[in-house]
This record gives sequence, C-alpha cells and structure tokens, in this order.
Amino acid sequence: MIDSGIDSGIEGRGAALAPGGAIGILGGGQLGRMLSIAAARLGLKTHIYEPGANPPAGDVAAAVTTAAYDDTEALARFAAGVDVVTFEFENVPALAAATLLAHAPVRPPPRALEISQDRVAEKAFIEGLGIAVAPWRAAGDLKDLKAALAEIGAPSILKTRRLGYDGKGQVRIGDACRADAAWDEIAGAPAILEGFVPFQREISVIGARGLSGEVVCYDPGENVHRDGILHTTTVPAKITPAVRMDAVLIAGKILNALDYVGVMGIELFHAPDGTLLVNEIAPRVHNSGHWTIEACLVDQFQQHIRAVAGWPLGDGSRHSDAVMTNLIGAEAEEWHRLAASGAALHLYGKAEARPGRKMGHVTRISPKPA
Repeated sequence: MIDSGIDSGIEGRGAALAPGGAIGILGGGQLGRMLSIAAARLGLKTHIYEPGANPPAGDVAAAVTTAAYDDTEALARFAAGVDVVTFEFENVPALAAATLLAHAPVRPPPRALEISQDRVAEKAFIEGLGIAVAPWRAAGDLKDLKAALAEIGAPSILKTRRLGYDGKGQVRIGDACRADAAWDEIAGAPAILEGFVPFQREISVIGARGLSGEVVCYDPGENVHRDGILHTTTVPAKITPAVRMDAVLIAGKILNALDYVGVMGIELFHAPDGTLLVNEIAPRVHNSGHWTIEACLVDQFQQHIRAVAGWPLGDGSRHSDAVMTNLIGAEAEEWHRLAASGAALHLYGKAEARPGRKMGHVTRISPKPA
C-alpha cells in the first residue's frame, strides 16, 4: 500500500457503521459477490439490488431485491432496509443512485458514475485536472468522425460514449478510409475517437479514499489483455519507483477531485518516454485488483467496505508478489486441475459459461524480495 501524500483536509463525516449494519449493493455480479464476502468478515451484512434473477452475489448476501433500476418504489424499500448504498459496476444508471440519495448515503457519489459512464465527460474531467490523456475528439455523427480522423489521424480507436466494456463497443481504425465501416460497426451510436498511443505497458492503480479524506493506494499492477479482455495482472509492475509514485499521485488527485469514498480502479498507459496517460477510471473495485485477496492483509474488497462504512482504511501493504489470471468462458471448466495447481482459485457461481464471460480467476503468489 502506498500513501498518496494527498490529504483533502476533510474531517470524518458521519458515524462508522457498526458490526451488524447493512450495506446495500447495486448490482449482483462477481464484484458484488466478493464485496459481500468481505463485508461478512467484518460482521456486516449486504443486501443486493439486481434486476436479473439469481445473481452470483445472491449466494452469499443476506438479502436480495430483484427489481428494475427505474423502479422508484422498489429502490425506496431497498434503501429503507440498509444503512448505506454502494455499487459494484459503473453501468448502474446514475439516476437510480441519485434517487437513493433521498433515502440513504450513497458511496461513492453518483457524480462519479455520471462522469465514468460518458467517455467524453470522463476525458474532459481528467484533462481538467491537468492529467494527460490520449488525443481525443467527440464524434456525434459520421461527419464528426471524419473531421476527427483528419485531425487525430490513424491508427485510432472509435468507442461508443456509453456502455461498452471488455473490448465491446470499440473499433480500431487503421486507415481513415475505413470511417464509414467503423461507424456502421458501432451502429451510429454517439462516440469518441481516441488517438492510438504507443506504450510500454498498461498499468492500473487501485486507490481508496475514506470519509476522512485519507487516500491510500495499492502497488500498481501491470496488465495484459487478450481479445480486449483483461487476461493477467502482474504485481509488481515493471516500473521505476518514480513512475510508481507518479501513478499514485494521479490516483489521489482524481479521488480527491470527486470527493470520492470507496475504491476506484485507474488504468494508465506508460509511454516510451516514461510519462503516464490515464486511459479510464472505474468507480468500483476492479478486476486488476483481484490479486490483493491473496497478496495483501487487507484486500480491495474489504478496503471498499471499510471506506463506505466509514471505517478507517486498512493496511493494504503487499506481502507477496502475485500474478492474477482471469478464467474466461470454458476455461473455468478446468476447475479440478486448477484446484490442484497450487494457485488460489475463485469461481463466481455463474450458471452459464459463455465466450468472453468472466467465470472466475486464479492468483499465484510468490515471496516478495526483501
């Protein structure tokens, strides 16, 4: 764990949630599942709100509400039964989170959702903090896209402004003459064009901010993607101490600017000249932080629970090196072999193993050099 060196000076707001209290979680996927397990270790209960039936988090949570995110009556009933509300993925409708504010504290703040759900708003916000990002232009129609390509050039990446994850909603444009085809591939959705950035590696920082304004971060991990989906995260990343501190300071700046409470994942490109550019932010616990479960005393899930419950942030110092590997689709069917491999195996309880679907992960740890 690395202290960012940034302190907002904000005093603690509100009493800490005592053991036995209830945390509401919007979303019932694997992140909600692991948050629920972490909460239980601290004597706290979780209540999942999820539109889909039989969510993975429902296996381990104290309660589940199955209702749509626009069902205001169900949201009000849900909020009445919990002490604080959080969310496990960034595509929860920001309006649902804002609606809940009338009934219970919502942490992180809904503003973090609003910004992260719109790639144009996200880029503008990060640039407004004086933090570098890849060249970008909004593309509301095909004419905008062609103008953006003329300015930014190719290769570049066309992304839908909203939704899209694990490589979905993205088209790489290798030549400007492919503008029409690329626009068709995203079905003409409002988009953003990002210039291609050569980089040595992608790293991510898992940062946490508490009610007191304290900001602490885990050691940055180095990410490798396969078919647009995170394949492995290796810790420590192959970066210098100076780059590591720069990454942590960037994370702290973003967390404080949002008056954030909870854990956030910040993905960055490490350019050949040593500079860092923010790729995107995720206002939640993050796939690239799963290694913390085995390699840290306090993992990212417990850290998030601590933050939203108003507890002191824990010691997330890394005691081991780690490599986390996602299990995608049918890879999870090798569970028996993996269970005997000496790695820590996590399966998410999903009923159907579809191509491209995250079904679990394994983490292998090794001694951290002295």
